[in-house]
Amino acid sequence: MRFPTSMYGSDAQPDRSARSEVGVTHTVAPGGEARGPARIAVVGAGPAGLYAVTELVESGHPVKIDVFERLPSPFGLVRYGVAPDNQKIKSVARVLGAPFTAHSATVRFLGNVSVGRDISRHELRGFYDAVIYAFGAEDARVLDVPGSRLPGSFAAKEFVGWYSGHPDAADRNFPLHGRGVAVVGAGNVALDVARVLARSAEEIAATDVPDRVVTALGSSAITDIYLLCRRGPAQMKFTPVELRELGELSNADLIIDPTELALSESERAELLGRPQLERMVSTLRQWADRPLQGKPRRLHLRFLRSPVAILGDDHVNALVVERNELTDDGQARGSGQYEVLDVNLVLHSVGYQVRPVADLPYDSGTQTIRNQGGRLVDGQGHFLPGEYVTGWAKRGPSGVIGTNRADAAETVKNLLADLPGLAPPRHDHRRTVIELLEHRAVNVVDWAGWLRLDSHEIQAGRRRGSPRVKTPDLAAMLDHAHPLAHDAPTDAAAGTPSPAGRTPG
Repeated sequence: MRFPTSMYGSDAQPDRSARSEVGVTHTVAPGGEARGPARIAVVGAGPAGLYAVTELVESGHPVKIDVFERLPSPFGLVRYGVAPDNQKIKSVARVLGAPFTAHSATVRFLGNVSVGRDISRHELRGFYDAVIYAFGAEDARVLDVPGSRLPGSFAAKEFVGWYSGHPDAADRNFPLHGRGVAVVGAGNVALDVARVLARSAEEIAATDVPDRVVTALGSSAITDIYLLCRRGPAQMKFTPVELRELGELSNADLIIDPTELALSESERAELLGRPQLERMVSTLRQWADRPLQGKPRRLHLRFLRSPVAILGDDHVNALVVERNELTDDGQARGSGQYEVLDVNLVLHSVGYQVRPVADLPYDSGTQTIRNQGGRLVDGQGHFLPGEYVTGWAKRGPSGVIGTNRADAAETVKNLLADLPGLAPPRHDHRRTVIELLEHRAVNVVDWAGWLRLDSHEIQAGRRRGSPRVKTPDLAAMLDHAHPLAHDAPTDAAAGTPSPAGRTPG
């Protein structure tokens, strides 16, 4: 829908007069006419998108930025991926969210808006000089073994979403009545999941998880958690901080078989020049020699083990694992030796992948949005003017939170270099996108709305003695984000309530 410009009043047209202030860069249309600040849309309010916002506002280039996020809350994996007992890492949210307050006239948050559902890619291109896609890698890779679709077998991503209070996982139910759980994976996500399962009810309650998660985990019957790594300790992908926390659990004994820590000559060579990994392997050996203390739970860290079948009729009741051997080049191969683990829940963390998005160019080989240096390219390698990508959607699911800063810097640098040659938006006024969303009855959450939800969660946390208590239900999130109709601000001219979530233009 294209709204008539008369809808906006006499100030609808942007100031296209050239300005001569020292140090100010101006966007120039292909025809040579100067136009106002560049209008940029960022799709995704996780670390990738918000680092791109930071790069834009710190560039010195006049910009107006709208950040679209399908959830009412920002911060992506910082909020919904970082483990609840890692509050120090979560504190990066203060840095990521700073532009919304420090540059409130420049940067807007448009939460609860799904690009592709509420507004199309084509429409975004009509509203903005450029669009940066930063929607991450939302799909979990599948564990391809017999029985993987049995009830009781889940991607670890689903479990992480549940205990993190993600609205998509609010109605999940996990069988925590059994004594055994298997967690498949050798990365930080698998390590987080195993550690959360090993925590006591009191430890869980001291984090930011929803109340229902505290109740479920606190009443679970779990006694044994098996963390299964396909290769050996020399190939583990854990970070030192995450691994260290595994050895400091107050509610679970850590059990490691010393024979699984034995290294081949090629593995010992692999450790040379990698002092961090060498220290981690040394730490594992020390833990393997520690006597058990009879804690309520046991966390079994197993190396050279791969799942080969999940057993059960109508529900998981066991997991068959094969002992692996390493080839000379460090790859795992089965040995033909098997064991059966008594488990009722299998959580597999075998990687993420970028979901193909309707009509965006997708590289099935790399499973990323097709790009060169963050510039979108089509199947023939031609650039798609005004469209860019950053984060996992650009490079694949790799790196840590801070990796996204350099990634965003490259994308934004190329975007700013391209701006003078880009066609101006078809719609003349920044307000138009809000009008369109309101016309479609989209309940937009602005930054003030997020701060109301944020305040509600923090207050709930104070009552429970935790940093916050997350709201997992989407409807409840919107209720807390928006004031009630009778409390809503009124339109000064008409004396009528403003639409909930209406974002000033």
